Amino acid sequence: MSRTSRIPPLPQDEWDPQALKVLSLGQQMPPSNLVGLLAQHPELARAFLTFNMHLLASSTLSKRTRELAILRVAWRQRCQYEWASHLAIARRAGLTDEEIQQVRDGAPTLINRAVDELARDGDLSEATYQELAADLSDRQLLDRVFTIGAYDMLARSCNTFAVSPEPGRPWEDCYAGVSTAKGT
Repeated sequence: MSRTSRIPPLPQDEWDPQALKVLSLGQQMPPSNLVGLLAQHPELARAFLTFNMHLLASSTLSKRTRELAILRVAWRQRCQYEWASHLAIARRAGLTDEEIQQVRDGAPTLINRAVDELARDGDLSEATYQELAADLSDRQLLDRVFTIGAYDMLARSCNTFAVSPEPGRPWEDCYAGVSTAKGT
């Protein structure tokens, strides 16, 4: 996806006081095309980032589990921005090259199945739900489904508005030799 941003990220020096308060909490933030996009709509940014901070910092899911799900969503949606951002986070969470390849290959792991079913059907099959419920608390089930849904929405938004990864993010060639059909 190499196209021009449909809504360009707003440079940080152009953020209005409300956007600055919402997006940086008064601190300088590293440049981010996604945050720059959200700066165009501070009210939306506040609501989304509050929810997203729960998923990233307060979720009952382990970082590894969360990142496997997010990477699978990004892969299915062919979202270069989300893939690049979360590949680095996933590696810091200890994901191996083999686990990342399983995400790409759509290996029949429980996490991949859950992401694929939710993306394809908008629901989990009874078998997948029961397998998840056998190991997860109700809060973990809620966090799992909401994480997948939130990052699916974010991937769709990044793709729609053509949000590109920041320079130096490891997205180059992540889809080399892969079918362009979504969901593979």
